[in-house]
Amino acid sequence: MPPLPKNPATRQRRNKHSTARKLEGLPDGMAVPALPKGRRWRAETKAWWADVWASPMAGEFVDGRADIHGLFVLAVLVDDFWSEPTTALAAEIRLQRQCFGLTPIDRRRLQWEIERGEEATERTRRRRAEPAPAAAASGGQAADPRSLLHAV
Repeated sequence: MPPLPKNPATRQRRNKHSTARKLEGLPDGMAVPALPKGRRWRAETKAWWADVWASPMAGEFVDGRADIHGLFVLAVLVDDFWSEPTTALAAEIRLQRQCFGLTPIDRRRLQWEIERGEEATERTRRRRAEPAPAAAASGGQAADPRSLLHAV
């Protein structure tokens, strides 16, 4: 005879990430650091720098001054790449970018979660409550995709 089903309260995961962190962006009143002087920065690099500091990860970069210096190094690499692109520079940029969580997969690896506003949460709730488009069009049952297949 099979065992009794588990209590629903104990079925949820208990190995939640203890190091997960919600990102809130740059703290109020914090100025965006200027790119280092002594170099003529390309417009693409300036736009990239502004995007980095406008992102939700910016609050993480101000916690330690070493992060800002690492971003300065990355800015130089990005600027050099826009001037003369090479695969070696692209590889180094990709490697350095991972350290700062600048792509979604990097944020996932670092266990960073972007704080969502109330509007985004509400849109997600409404979207999940709606039936899937394929199911709604066929009267509640989605068409079987295997019906298109035939033997050769």
